[in-house]
This record gives sequence, structure tokens and C-alpha cells, in this order.
Amino acid sequence: MRAAMAMAEVGDDVYGEDPSVRALEERVAALLGKESALFVPSGTMGNQIALLVHTRPGDEVVIGEGSHCAWYESGAGAAFAGVQFAVAGQGGLFSADELKAAIKPRVAVYPRTSLVVVENTHNRGGGRTFPEAKCREIAAEARSYGLALHLDGARIWNAAAALHCEPKALAAPFDTVSVCFSKGLGAPVGSAFVGSRDQVREAWRFRKMLGGGMRQAGILAAAALFALEQQRERLTEDHENAQRLAALLGEAHGLQVRGKVETNIVILATVGDAPTLSERAAERGVLISALGPNSLRAVTHLDVSRTDIERAAAVLCELAT
Repeated sequence: MRAAMAMAEVGDDVYGEDPSVRALEERVAALLGKESALFVPSGTMGNQIALLVHTRPGDEVVIGEGSHCAWYESGAGAAFAGVQFAVAGQGGLFSADELKAAIKPRVAVYPRTSLVVVENTHNRGGGRTFPEAKCREIAAEARSYGLALHLDGARIWNAAAALHCEPKALAAPFDTVSVCFSKGLGAPVGSAFVGSRDQVREAWRFRKMLGGGMRQAGILAAAALFALEQQRERLTEDHENAQRLAALLGEAHGLQVRGKVETNIVILATVGDAPTLSERAAERGVLISALGPNSLRAVTHLDVSRTDIERAAAVLCELAT
């Protein structure tokens, strides 16, 4: 990947003149079955651009419980797009009926529901997948109300690997999609906003407005393209490692695995204080995030081997006892 970055042909991407960026954008658009794509620095920016493209200030956006848009983007939806969020379902996933229940009536006293966001896989939901059929049902319900649809597909590559389908099948029901190259795929920087040519043309302006216009960005795009082409096939290894970690931690006193492990995320309920356990684990070389006072999140990726999983499990079991 570093060699690809060093050899990347570059230009000024603010003017659309970086050939490596253009190559990445064309490849991502093709993989997701959309007309066009825009390279952006982060998944957060990709999601925020989607809110700006699809909504007006004062609108309401329907999301799943624990959605990244509401939890991990520093309130940007309210600050930039001026939207508020309505939650459908539980645990991150929701059905078409649950979407219908969350949509506000078109009466002047209510905010206007204008957009539905699905997160696949769902981070706080423990890497849960939204099956293709479920997404199509949600999309049909949203269309019947004239709502736009955005897929927060930061981990769409993991979802596709777990569901044994192509990414474009998961992206098909949605108007726009944001995808990341810097998570399971292992690139150091970068995401993409994907949609129609007109939506991406509008997104270009919003990217500049949000400070995401970069000059010789080809060195980053080259890393993302390498990750996309060389490191997607091995994502199932991460899923297997996560399942192994969950199996080992399921034997621990003081820890409980929440839900079924479908991809590369394991959520743990703790008897003791989770932030303290996280700090003590870090001292032993095991990095695991505290999601709250009594929950932890472990994520497997290409830098975590099966041996690392065995050691991490042993440390966490010892500390939790």
C-alpha cells in the first residue's frame, strides 16, 4: 500500500485533476452500481454531505437506534444541515412497519420527515447486517411517502462478505451511499459519497464548504484503491476472529457477549465499570473501547491475528474476573 501511495500519479483534486482520485471514484461507483462518486476525507463527512443533499433545515431524518449520524458525528446534523432525528426500531435495525410509525404526518406543526438513513453494518448494534430484502422493504415504504434514502455503508464491505452478496445489491435500494476505506479495508484515510451525477455534483460544493477539498489527494486515493482491490476478500478472516473472541469471552465471569456476532464487532456487557476495564486492558496491550458504563466494543481487523485474539481473550477474562 505504501508503495502504491509513493507511485501514485497526482494532480489538483480541487479542480478535478487528480487521476488517482478519479480512478478510485470510478471504481467505487461501479462497485456500488451508481453513476458517480466523490472522494471525501471521512465517513462523517460523507454522511453529513448526504444530509445536506437530501434535507432542508428543520427536517427530520429517520434512523436506527444508535445510528452513527446521531451518536458519533459531534452534533453535525444539527449544526450544518439543521435536522433532527427520529429513531425507528431497536438495536440499530428496523422494519418497514417501524419506519412507517416514525414518519411524521404532513401537518404544519410537525417537522417534515424527508430522509431515511440505514447503517449497514450497524456499529453500536454490534456489527449487525441489514439483509438486502429488508432494505428493499424499507425503501418501498419510504418511496410511498416520497422520502429519500441514504445508506451509511461505512462497513458495507463487511456486510457484503457476511451476507455473501455484491455491495451493489446492498446499495441498490438507496439514492446515496457513503462508504469507508479506512476501517476493515485498512487504508489510512478516506471515504466516498456515491449517488447520481447530479447528487455528486451538488456534493462537490458541500465537500468544499465543509473543508474537505484536498489538492494532491491521489496519494490517499491510491491507498484506498489498493485496499479496495487487495483487502476485501480477507474480511471473512476478521469475522471468524470476532466469532472466536466471542466464544472465548463467553466463558468469562463478569462479561457477556451481546447478541450474535455477524461480522467484525463484538459488544460485551460488563458487571464492573467498563471504562476502568478498558484502561486496565490498554495497560496490558489490549485496546478495547468503552461504549458506556457497562459495555465494551471490540473490533477485529487485518492487524489482529488469531494469536492476538487468544491473548486478548485471556487478558480480558483475567481482568473481568
